[in-house]
Amino acid sequence: MEDILNTEKMAELGTLVEEATRSTEEGVRYFTEPALGTLKRATNKRHHLVFGRRGSGKSSLLRKAGADLTVNRRPIAYVDLEPFKGHTYPNVLLSILISTFTKYEEWLKTAAINPSTKISFWDKYFGKSPTRPSFNRKKSANLAQTFNKVINDLNTLLHSADEMDRIETTRESNHATTTGRLDAKIGLPKSSVSASAEHQEATENAKETQDTYTNKKVDFLHLHIMEYHKIFDELAELSDGDSYLFLDDLYHIKRSDQPDVVDYFHRLAKGHHLWLKIGTIRHRTDWYVASSPPIGVKLGEDADEIDLDVTLEKYQMARKFLFEILSNFAKPLELRVDDFLTDGAKDRLVLASAGVARDFLSIFRRSIDIARERGGGPRGPKIGAEDVNVASGEYDTYKREDFNRDATEDSKVLNDLYDDISIFCLEKINTNCFLINKDSTSANVNLLHGLVDLKLLHLVRSRVTVSGRPGLIYEAYMLDLSRYTGARKQREFKIVEFWKSSSTEILRRASMIYEI
Repeated sequence: MEDILNTEKMAELGTLVEEATRSTEEGVRYFTEPALGTLKRATNKRHHLVFGRRGSGKSSLLRKAGADLTVNRRPIAYVDLEPFKGHTYPNVLLSILISTFTKYEEWLKTAAINPSTKISFWDKYFGKSPTRPSFNRKKSANLAQTFNKVINDLNTLLHSADEMDRIETTRESNHATTTGRLDAKIGLPKSSVSASAEHQEATENAKETQDTYTNKKVDFLHLHIMEYHKIFDELAELSDGDSYLFLDDLYHIKRSDQPDVVDYFHRLAKGHHLWLKIGTIRHRTDWYVASSPPIGVKLGEDADEIDLDVTLEKYQMARKFLFEILSNFAKPLELRVDDFLTDGAKDRLVLASAGVARDFLSIFRRSIDIARERGGGPRGPKIGAEDVNVASGEYDTYKREDFNRDATEDSKVLNDLYDDISIFCLEKINTNCFLINKDSTSANVNLLHGLVDLKLLHLVRSRVTVSGRPGLIYEAYMLDLSRYTGARKQREFKIVEFWKSSSTEILRRASMIYEI
């Protein structure tokens, strides 16, 4: 049998797969739709929240939707929110607005006016040219200038100090109480700070209190939203239709600020020919606060959801989707998946990736090297299940990096719960799956859902009945494969093949219930 793993074709396949593990503008050529109609929904005239775990294809979908709309000469802006991680409100909103308006300015200077014959532009990013003619150059330039002026104003505001209209300071001591007044600008270098104050020396045991201040930046944003409405109306008139804004990875924004950011863009878009497509991780995001007035967007009313998570609960669907992706890379090279993967390796890749496309491709890529390094032998010339096990164990490092990057405010409690569940599976029941009561009201349930979104746990069955527990419904979860394969391989450890009907009775055992 040919040693296919060491051929030039496999080397090229490995390179293509490796390059595809990061979403880029050029990568839209390899986009695979997770479910029929998903792409069409991402380009329709409706606000959407796009949910999915890291690596599930959120960015790929948004970029592909943006590319298709651009080819149709629709105004679009794609904004990656990760660079604004750590920014606080309202500066985070100012930063996103600046980036958004900059993208529209770029669109007006390129896609709006570039002729269809400019192959160097259209082929590089889109692979095809637009059928609609370019727009009026003078009008496009004028509107670009309008965006530029707004950008400059916002930049000036962003880099200015938050202003205090008034600070009332009251000092109390055993001998006297004095009141001081201060008008000041904060956040500037010492040389730029101006202040006036009246005060009296406090005694040794003095106490001081201050009132709150009004934020000039927030007031500015509220006052100028009508100006921005007018700009998007002009953009709609120029392009004879609607505009689209893709905000990717909202979960990177401080959680307490997320509803305010979403709310502002929703107010900006509503009724002004602008449609929002916001990508994020479900249980790492707050998109709506039921206050008076409400803040953010309410699913089902203000926006709909697009769920990209192809989970292990729908095992065969996940398997089909993942190998369709791999086949799309292999076919141009005249390779078939069966040429280089055993059946056992296929199932193990699905388990190792838990349906996440990026993880699937990354683990597959490393599996090639591991199979090559062992040099055939008794396990044969193809990638086998054990090769995938080793690659999955190594991939745990990257999953931990993702976890540390995404789990910030509650990382300790998430880690503690994950460690406890791991001990339960690895030391108490000696198997990779466990059950929780579907109707549990424990606060830890939300943390468990967070671990699912962070790809350390995976839902495999949503309804399980347990012998001897009448009337109760349980959910079955799987501990991530990286926890018990490769260097961490457990002896005599039972991997439940939950996708097979023969596993039903195993999952009904009361001993598998984890008391959350």
